[in-house]
Amino acid sequence: MKTSNWVMSMVLALLASNTIAQTAAPAVSISGNLGLFSDYRFRGISQTDRKPALQGGFDLSHASGLYLGNWNSNIDSAFYNGSNLEMDVYGGYRREFGGVGFDVGAIYYYYPGSGKAGASKIDNTEVYVGATFGPLSAKYSHAVSDFFSAPNTKGSRYFDLAFAQDLGNGLGINAHVGHQRIRNTPPQTGRVTDFKVGVSYDLSGYVLGASYIGTNRDRVAVGPQSGKDLGKDAFVLSVVKTF
Repeated sequence: MKTSNWVMSMVLALLASNTIAQTAAPAVSISGNLGLFSDYRFRGISQTDRKPALQGGFDLSHASGLYLGNWNSNIDSAFYNGSNLEMDVYGGYRREFGGVGFDVGAIYYYYPGSGKAGASKIDNTEVYVGATFGPLSAKYSHAVSDFFSAPNTKGSRYFDLAFAQDLGNGLGINAHVGHQRIRNTPPQTGRVTDFKVGVSYDLSGYVLGASYIGTNRDRVAVGPQSGKDLGKDAFVLSVVKTF
C-alpha cells in the first residue's frame, strides 16, 4: 500500500506540474505585423513621394518589461540619397504602475545604400520616454545624433500626443498631434506640427484604416524628382495584419 501511494503521489505531482507548465504564460513572446499603406507618412511628411508602401516588422517582449523590435518600409530613394529601404531597430523597457503605463527606450533609423555616388549617408538615433493612461498617450523623442545626418542638428526633439479608443464591434477611432523642433534650422523647415485623425475597422483580423494626415507647413519638404509637396494634407488608406 505504501508503494502504491508513493507512485500515485508522484503521478499526481507530475500531472500538476505539467498543467502549470501548460497554463503559465511564456517569459518571452513574439509578434509580427505586415501592412499595405497608400502613403508612408513620418511625422506628417511622406517618405514615399506620396506613393504606396509595404511595411512590416516583429517584436520580442519579455515578461520583465524588456522588449526589442525591428520595423521596415520601402521609401523614395531620391529622398534618401540612394536608399529605397528604411530599417528601424529599437529596444526598451515598459511597465505599468497604478494604471499608468511607462515606456523608455532607443531607436536607430538605418537606410542601407544611402550615400551612393558621393551623397551623404543618412541615419538617425533617438532616445524616447512615453506614458499612457487609458486612451491617451504622450511621448518625447530626443535625437542623440545629428537628426537624419543633417549637420549640427544633434539634440533635435519631437513631442507626440495621441488618442485611441476602441468603440466595440471592431470599430476604433484615433487622433494624433506632434511637433518637431530641429536644431539650427529655419522655422519653415525646423518647426513643424503634424496631425492625424483616423478610423479603423477589424475585419476578421485584418485592420482596415483611413486617416487624414498633414502638417501646418506648405512645402516643408519637396520630392527631389517629382516636386510634390510631401507635407500636403491627404487621406491615407491602409490594411494591417498582426500575427
